[in-house]
Formats: sequence, structure tokens, C-alpha cells
Amino acid sequence: MGIVDTDDAQASPLDVTERAVACLAGLDLDGVPAGELSSLVERFQHLRCRLEAAEASVLSRWDAAKAYRLDGAKTAAAWLGWKHNLPAETARQRVRHARALRSLPAIHQAWADGEIDRSHITTLLGARNGRTAEAFDRDHKVLLDAAKGLGFRDFKSFRDRWMGTVDPDGAERNADNQEAAREAYLAQSIDGMWFGRITLDPVRGTIVNETLAMIERELFEIDWAQAKDRLGRKPTLDELDRTPAQRRADALTEMAIRARTAPRDGRRPAPLFTVVIDYETLKGPVCELWNRTNITPGTAAKWLTGADVERIVFDGKSRVIDVGAQRRFFRGADRRALQLENRTCWHPTCDEIPQRPQVDHIHEWSKGGATIRINGRWGCSFHNEERNQQPRDNTSDADEDGDSG
Repeated sequence: MGIVDTDDAQASPLDVTERAVACLAGLDLDGVPAGELSSLVERFQHLRCRLEAAEASVLSRWDAAKAYRLDGAKTAAAWLGWKHNLPAETARQRVRHARALRSLPAIHQAWADGEIDRSHITTLLGARNGRTAEAFDRDHKVLLDAAKGLGFRDFKSFRDRWMGTVDPDGAERNADNQEAAREAYLAQSIDGMWFGRITLDPVRGTIVNETLAMIERELFEIDWAQAKDRLGRKPTLDELDRTPAQRRADALTEMAIRARTAPRDGRRPAPLFTVVIDYETLKGPVCELWNRTNITPGTAAKWLTGADVERIVFDGKSRVIDVGAQRRFFRGADRRALQLENRTCWHPTCDEIPQRPQVDHIHEWSKGGATIRINGRWGCSFHNEERNQQPRDNTSDADEDGDSG
């Protein structure tokens, strides 16, 4: 390391890189401490981004020169797909990125510096279309700063809000197209098995997914209790009677059974829409479901006649200063405020939107911490139990509200 081989002094950069990559492939990782492995992973991610950005520079020049025609290829993507056995869409994506970055040097440089990934490139360029091109060229550095400074989910949400601001009509058209694309197929085979496919827009998908997850969790707890009784100890996941896929199938069946047995004159459960206002931080309109899926104002309006509405007002740094009343009873404005402050687990490595969340005391209750909102935070069961050094058994020792800590 650090010594230049005589041959390397005469070699091309690609030759040197190829030899270096060959050395990396042969790294002896036996006995490497976990912390050092994390550092290696981070450095590899950084190098991969830099290599992809360098490749994009070469692709851009190669595409502009139409060098692919020397082999009779009709397009650059066709040549890449043929030469490297790539899926057509992967080849087209690489060419699109190379072409677009010719006129976006700031984004290309951030990629070359390892500050953003190809997934960020895809998301950034997805905001540039015929209607938004002028605004994107004006604002792309703001979007780039968000890509570099935010977690990916928050960056994607920021980008979606930007698109809704600069092209509201286009956002509504896209939302209408998503809703129109909803479909469900269920067909029986000659052997009596049923096969299906489902495509749902963001609102319907959230309703179905959360209901299915709730019932699936109930079935998991039943499976866990039965296996624990059968074995006389904590079971492992592969010792449960059903696989996760089987539980989801049974949960879907149970959802249909409950729908059939509901009273005909019973009150239909209404979706809850939350309006989140934090202007100084977000600097723009927010219209998203609690799980951070962005929807358009038009989409929200379609559901308002059958939905409950609550008001949450934030001050600086996501501090909730007001939780308004809603038209149906729910327990604990403080708990609801904690859920909506971040909507994901408190741990910095976790971007999970907890399906069975817990409220963790920042200063432990067992050590005198008060059960008040400023001492609480929303988290997944894994990190809450890990932080409090509780053994994991994929069940929760929390109370019925999911509170712990």
C-alpha cells in the first residue's frame, strides 16, 4: 500500500484499477473485527459510486460518438445489452444517466465523490420531464442537497413534494393514473388452486396492507404461543407451524371472513387523514399518509367525505405544539403526537415504519423517567428491546398500547 510499482507507472489507470480490484477480491477477512468490516463496507460503497460515475463519463463520450455503430448496433442500449447480457431496461438506464449528466455537472460530481448512489441519480432524474425541466434545471442543486443530507425515504418525499409544487397538474394526473391502474385478479387452476395479482394506489394499498399486517400479527402470536407450549421453550421462527407466506395467505382469508361476518348496519371504519404542518423545516406543502407515502391534494379530497381528520401542528425541530380533536375517539394525544413527529423508529439505522410500534422512555421509567411526551419516542420492537436489553422472542412485553421502556 502506498508504493507505486514500476509497471504501474507505465500502466493505464484502468490497468491499475483492474489489478487493485483483483487484490480486493482476494482480501483475507478471517479474524477481521466487526468494526473494521463496517469500515470496509462503507469504503466499498464509496468506491462503487466513484467507479459508476467514471463509467458514466466514458459512456457519455462513447454514446455521443455513436461508437456502438461500429458493431452494427442500432442504439447504445442495444449494444450494452448485447455485449454484456444486460436486461434491456438496465442498459437503457445507464445510457439515460450518462446522457443526462452531461448537462448536470454538480450531480455528476457528487456521484463521483461518492456522496450519492445510482438510486439517488434515478430518483433525481425522475423529477425531470417535459413539464418540469426548466424548474429542475433551476432547482436541481436544492434537490441534490436533499439527496446528500437526508435519508433516502425523506429525500424521496422531499422530491415528490417539489414535483407537486412545480407541477401540481402533472402530480394530480399521475395520481389519477395510479388510481385508474388499480386491479385485482383471482383465478382458479384446473387443480383447484387459486392464483392472484393485485395492484393498488397508495391509499387503497395502505388500507389493505395495514389491515393484513394487523391480522397476520394476530396469527403470528397464536403460532408462537402454540409452538412455545409444544416445545416447552422459546421457539425459533422455523419451528412455527406456518411460514410467513402461509400466515399472510391465512390473514387474507381471515380478512374476507371478518368482512362477511360484520353486521350489515355496522359503522364502516373510516381512514384517518393527518395534515402535518412544519413550514420552516419542510418549506413547502405536505400531503402524505402517516407512513410517509406522498399523495396529491386531489387524492386526499376524494377520501375526505368518508374519512376522519385530525390536525397536528409542529414547531421547530419537529416539536408538536398542538394536536387537534378528531371526529372519533382515540386514546392519548401525546401518543399520537409521538407517532407523527417522525413516523419511523428512533434508531438512526432504522427506517422502519413500525407495524406494532412501542413508545420508549428516553430517560427510562424504571430510573425515574416521566411518562410525558418530551420523554418519549416512537420505535420498533427490535430497537426498543435492544436498547432496554430485553431478550427478543418476536413477541412484545409491552402493554396493550405498545408502550415500553
